[in-house]
Amino acid sequence: MAPRDPERVEVSVGGRTLSLSNLDKILYPEVGYTKSQVINYYARIAPVMLPHISGRCLTLRRWPNGVDQQSFFEKRCPSHRPAWVPVGLGPGDHKGGIEYCRIEEEAALVWTANLAALELHSPMARCTDIESPHILVFDLDPGEPAGMAECCRVAVAVRQVLEAVGLQSWTKTSGSKGLQIYVPLNAAHTHQHASRFALAVGQMAARELPDLVVVEMTKSLRVGKVFVDWSQNSRHKTTIAPYSLRARPTPTVSTPVSWSEVEAGSEGTPLSFVADEVLGRVDALGDLFAPVASLVQSLPRGAAEG
Repeated sequence: MAPRDPERVEVSVGGRTLSLSNLDKILYPEVGYTKSQVINYYARIAPVMLPHISGRCLTLRRWPNGVDQQSFFEKRCPSHRPAWVPVGLGPGDHKGGIEYCRIEEEAALVWTANLAALELHSPMARCTDIESPHILVFDLDPGEPAGMAECCRVAVAVRQVLEAVGLQSWTKTSGSKGLQIYVPLNAAHTHQHASRFALAVGQMAARELPDLVVVEMTKSLRVGKVFVDWSQNSRHKTTIAPYSLRARPTPTVSTPVSWSEVEAGSEGTPLSFVADEVLGRVDALGDLFAPVASLVQSLPRGAAEG
């Protein structure tokens, strides 16, 4: 019999047996946050996270030696994945489509955490129809010295435009320095329609707040302003998934927040949360992002559709 590897521990998760490794490895050196804590977070957040990532072709971003070391993106699902981790055919390279990981259950989420995949990035479309986005997103990216307060001001302006055409929206922090607005669709649309509509909304926000909003890609124009990134609705783009950790000095999370919190944030109230705080928020508030997974809405047709 081969000797037991002291660096590996076998656990049962949802009826699956997983072999976890290097649990004491520190992945967030500034605060001593370990791989074991990362895995524990993902296991506990799974019930509210899974509805937002299941059925999608996920890109993993892995930090095997911690957030202060090099990372790499992994689109192609590893060949050593367990047989019960399914794949989905998504946007590929010159060789054709790529088989991405699909995370459909708690055990699969724990498996990715064991790979030190701190960040999970998700497309707007489901893997069963990658040509049809089921979510529209606005990624609000502040250019220094602008920050979260400015993002919140812009988010309120974007929300007003959306409400004027009968669309509901939800917000989450990026877990980094920005804010994201999700408009659930859950009905057939095209990426082109979504992108053009998002650009049109961004342009309207820029007219409302010309000293604060920019929709052009040119980075030199973003200084002190908030870039409303409408291009995230392109077929090949992904956005950090709801409840994903981020590879910052501390284990911040892309956290769903209420519009009242966004309004308070526009006045300077801090709007950033780490893993333990997010678990507490979910215990107290449930999944603030729940409607994004199911609410059916349609984008206006017309000039923005193209």
